[in-house]
Amino acid sequence: MRFLKRPLVSIVNDHLIDYPTPINIHYAWNFGFLSFMCLAIQILTGIFLAMHYTPHVDLAFASVEHIMRDVNYGWLLRYIHANGASMFFIVVYIHIFRGLYFGSYTKPRHIVWVIGVIILLLMIITAFIGYVLPWGQMSLWGATVITNLVSAIPLIGDSIVVWLWGGFSVDNATLNRFFSLHYLLPFAITAISLVHVAVLHQGGSGNPLGIDSNVDKINFYPYFIVKDLLGLTLFIIFFSFFIYFFPNILGHPDNYIEANPMVTPAHIVPEWYFLPFYAILRSIPHKLGGVIAMISAIAILSLLPWIHSAEIRSSRFRPFYKFLYWTLIACSLILGWIGGMPVEEPYVFIGQVASFYYFVFFLFIIPSLGAFEIFLLKFKNL
Repeated sequence: MRFLKRPLVSIVNDHLIDYPTPINIHYAWNFGFLSFMCLAIQILTGIFLAMHYTPHVDLAFASVEHIMRDVNYGWLLRYIHANGASMFFIVVYIHIFRGLYFGSYTKPRHIVWVIGVIILLLMIITAFIGYVLPWGQMSLWGATVITNLVSAIPLIGDSIVVWLWGGFSVDNATLNRFFSLHYLLPFAITAISLVHVAVLHQGGSGNPLGIDSNVDKINFYPYFIVKDLLGLTLFIIFFSFFIYFFPNILGHPDNYIEANPMVTPAHIVPEWYFLPFYAILRSIPHKLGGVIAMISAIAILSLLPWIHSAEIRSSRFRPFYKFLYWTLIACSLILGWIGGMPVEEPYVFIGQVASFYYFVFFLFIIPSLGAFEIFLLKFKNL
């Protein structure tokens, strides 16, 4: 017992062993744990890749080929890291949509939700600058297009772009600073993730029914540790399928061509997990308006605890919201599809409609539906 009272051991015991967990949570609650495992995989493989990578415009592409062909199991490290980014976003997106379905963003877990949105934003930045490092055609031109968006800021935009680049184009200085940031940011994400978990455990986990479950809890270990390990096993099988059979299916073939500033790719697209936001960006003809819309698409998630007005949290007891929730899923998938399409009709119009519905869902449907449900409850009790 004296051993369990030591500070570090006591913290581990409180959060991983004796932590009181609602008895009715199911496998949808596994994705927080899987997100942390994805982060650990990315950090470990990233450290080993950094040992062989050279952040120089003349050597970066060749160093990646060296990792793939000459380093022992370098191909495995690179495929785990490259596909691991996609797996990370898959898991995190499911984690977010689970929160939307079960109302996990409401008090007393509203701060947990806001911290989670900050983690998502840092993930997006980290993944973007990481995509630049292989120094292929999509790396160079993707970096050029995305960093140029900052020039939309009135008066000081062009100066900020030059400052970001470290010169007058995406070049060696840009690659060096992106490599430094890509190495640093995952550790910042780890620190914020620990705060995310600590704040969650302070208020207690939610449950599928969206009710107070303080009277019906059991220890996290061994029941939910076993459930998480089963989920991890299934996830590793799914992950391995991509690594060993389709390692390049989620990437862009143009990125196997060395970066050439004199040749612009026919169709510049980001990685698949950025496509919905990219579609929102392109749906606004005005450059600054598109940037504001894209940033707002992420920032609006942090406002959900205050936008939500329903007394019931879980969609299980909200049939209208459950239907509309699936329309949001469909809208997000459509935006992802549009983001990879050329800027031409009918894709532009479809993207504008889907972008409009995305914002309507959060700014109008969620608050008005909550008010409507409250009215129905009061009318029923008359």
